[in-house]
Amino acid sequence: MKDFIKGLWRQNPVFVQVLGMCPTLAVTTKALFGFSMGMATTFVVVSSGVMISAIRRFVPEQVRIPMFTVIIATFVTAADYFLKANFFQISKALGPYIPLIVVNCLILGRAEAFASKHGVLRSFLDALGMGLGFTCALIVLGAVRELLGAGTVFGCRVMWKGFTNWIVMLLPAGAFMTLGFLVGIFNIVDKRVKKGKKQGTAAADRR
Repeated sequence: MKDFIKGLWRQNPVFVQVLGMCPTLAVTTKALFGFSMGMATTFVVVSSGVMISAIRRFVPEQVRIPMFTVIIATFVTAADYFLKANFFQISKALGPYIPLIVVNCLILGRAEAFASKHGVLRSFLDALGMGLGFTCALIVLGAVRELLGAGTVFGCRVMWKGFTNWIVMLLPAGAFMTLGFLVGIFNIVDKRVKKGKKQGTAAADRR
């Protein structure tokens, strides 16, 4: 279970490892776009992780990285075609960033660092945790930018009628500012959680 949980918090791909910054900053003008990109990435990282783990003993060391890339590209193509066939407007809005999942360092990184060294079940849990952690980060980032930039979240009006939209939040500058703000909050909360655990451990030891 630790393999799954670490991707959600302790090793979150966006807020801790700072991976996949290109789609993170580019597509999160809306929460829906963040969710869509996150789910597509989760599908690819889980599918490729399981496949790579299953065949890891049969892949020669010399062609390891090219083989990983081919497997990842196969699942990216499947995700891209699925979105185009069923959610064309979202696919159009995300533009080239779905095909660019192929070069997302999160996916190749998990393949090289984990899936190629561990069994299928552990690789599945690791990839699922990382994918969902990435998705949650994109949803939060997209929701904040959409809320302040358009007054909505997932297309539903949230802010009051006279609210003045912060257009900068829908621009690249808004993406950088929001990400920095959220990373700061994440670090503060993480430090408090770790401090609370240490105090709890110390109290238990005194008993």
